[in-house]
Amino acid sequence: MGRDGPRFLAVGHIVKPHGIKGEFLVLPLTDHPQSTYTPGVVLQLGNVDSANPDPDLPTLKLEQVRPYRNGYIASAGGITDRNDSERLRGHYLFREVSALEPLGDGEFFHHQLLGMKVQTSMGTVVGEVTEVYELDPNDILCVQGHEGEIMIPFSKEIVLQVNADEKYIVIDPPDGLLDL
Repeated sequence: MGRDGPRFLAVGHIVKPHGIKGEFLVLPLTDHPQSTYTPGVVLQLGNVDSANPDPDLPTLKLEQVRPYRNGYIASAGGITDRNDSERLRGHYLFREVSALEPLGDGEFFHHQLLGMKVQTSMGTVVGEVTEVYELDPNDILCVQGHEGEIMIPFSKEIVLQVNADEKYIVIDPPDGLLDL
């Protein structure tokens, strides 16, 4: 993929309107939600199946943000009532990659992990990453194997190596993890 990866990354999913003043509930899709969901940040709207924002949709400048359950309640400039926020339902929020915090060593954007092949340190192919779930204390990789889906914690103890260039992940699964 090289350095010229995507210009935008999905950083959140607007679940539904909240209340009547144009606020909306966002589920963050970023490892740095506190720097993304803060007043003044400008986010672009995109549709569910697109990897980029839709230029025909308005940009959102966040005004107020507060934590709520597993996401945030946010308000944005120009979104003043429930009809406005209802139109945002289901959209994804994108942020320019250049505005995101640089990744720490050993950190990966979720879109980089999707589609990677997963194999054990013995070379057994487990399957392909189809989804990444952000959970505490570890993200969970959902891997589609021959027998079905396997959930693999993205932890230092289990994930030995992520090769972003060749798109594979090497794991050392504890006994029983791969038994379906």
